[in-house]
Amino acid sequence: MGWRIEYYSSKLEKEILKLPAGLLARYLHLTDLMLEFGCNLGMPHTRPLEDGLFELRIKSKEGIARAIYCARSGKRIVMLHVFVKKTQKTPKRELRIAMRRMKEVIGR
Repeated sequence: MGWRIEYYSSKLEKEILKLPAGLLARYLHLTDLMLEFGCNLGMPHTRPLEDGLFELRIKSKEGIARAIYCARSGKRIVMLHVFVKKTQKTPKRELRIAMRRMKEVIGR
């Protein structure tokens, strides 16, 4: 059984599909790799954050985006949050959103 990707909500899925074309193409390519090789592709594609969160590092000519996700049992990857990055560091607000969503996913 291979890996599978789930989304926190259909709203999040729609947000991802609204990314600029280059960022969306890169996201789709990286998630294809995750389906084959697992949730941790290593730098420069993925990076562990804190408390079980990972970030998918998406970069194209349009800019930089991050998708924050967690891994669950049964080879499941749950996408929790996506945002276009505008600062050097990942904003704490974005991490808090992802952390809150991860706690909800674990509690289900």
